Amino acid sequence: MPEKPKQIIIIGSAYPLRGGGIATFNERLARALTDHGDHVIIHSFSLQYPKLFFPGTNQYTNEPPPEGLDIRVTVNSVNPFNWLMTGRKLRRSRPDIVLIRFWIPFMGPCLGTIARVIRLNGHSKVISIIDNITPHEAKTGLRLLTRYFLNSVEGFIVMSKSVLDDLTTFDSKKPRVICQHPLYDNFGDIIAKEEAKKTLNLDRGVSYALFFGFIRAYKGLDILLHAIADERVKNLNVKLLVAGEFYDDESLYHDIIKNNRLSDRVVIRNHFIPNSEVRNYFCACDVVVQPYRSATQSGVTQVAYHFNRPMITTDVGGLPEMVPDGVVGYVVHPDARSVADAIVSFYEGHKEMEFSENVEKAKKRFSWDNMVHAVNELAQQIIKRTN
Repeated sequence: MPEKPKQIIIIGSAYPLRGGGIATFNERLARALTDHGDHVIIHSFSLQYPKLFFPGTNQYTNEPPPEGLDIRVTVNSVNPFNWLMTGRKLRRSRPDIVLIRFWIPFMGPCLGTIARVIRLNGHSKVISIIDNITPHEAKTGLRLLTRYFLNSVEGFIVMSKSVLDDLTTFDSKKPRVICQHPLYDNFGDIIAKEEAKKTLNLDRGVSYALFFGFIRAYKGLDILLHAIADERVKNLNVKLLVAGEFYDDESLYHDIIKNNRLSDRVVIRNHFIPNSEVRNYFCACDVVVQPYRSATQSGVTQVAYHFNRPMITTDVGGLPEMVPDGVVGYVVHPDARSVADAIVSFYEGHKEMEFSENVEKAKKRFSWDNMVHAVNELAQQIIKRTN
């Protein structure tokens, strides 16, 4: 007998907020659940971050809304009256499963309160998909906010062992499932490298290594710039393409470029890259470099997998779980010398074709079916635990 369709609520970032990793994930997950026959509604934020706390230029997208998704702009992250009202509304609607994305302690009071109110209906199974437990840029006093949220839900889905280990320091009893971050396969088809370079107005006679995504200290762009300054890398016909908005003081990075005379070796596109343009950057490059100082898992990795791009990443957090060293790329220490070694090995060893073919094979394990299965498995564990 076919399974009865479930009513599922996703609470988290989505349109009209800018794509980014979390919004893109939530929208793609909604499609995957819908494809399995469930009825899905996303409740996004009317206010996600106060302007005081948002380091970028704009939180909202100019792109058209995604087709076929029921997205409702509901949640105000700083208004307790809104939290209670939203919780009561969702409690009355009695969804079978509520999936709440949690990525920073700031969201703990808002999402934790909504979760508590929903659970009063005695029916909805409230699950959190957790991106991070410990902030990349740790500040004092945040553990209480995290604990408030974690205590409000009934089970957890994590996407890397490092997050699972962090979660255990707060909670070791509630059900949890680990499911690796699925593929970001919603940015269009692969296009020829020459076409992508032409679209981006890049030199077609040069090879490009790509740093993609918003720029913060923990992402290690400064490490990568020092690696590009390595004399061995300077002898290669390679430029660094940086695509993303600065969330840090960009003068630090420009000083490194100036002091190491890298202005003709680094191309910077300092703005948020909309979903419609993502494929151009990945298809234009030979390798994606993630010189992170800390990480849990990375959506950039999953975009690289989709476009069959090799990767150079660092041995932090869950990244080594996602990037088999010497198979789809290199996993190195987060320092300039190690990153430079990998870049040199990649280009002098002519590894692009070999690694790209391996990426195409390896990416089959990152399916959205796995994530849907994780949601259903965890919901069943919660039902058994509460009966």
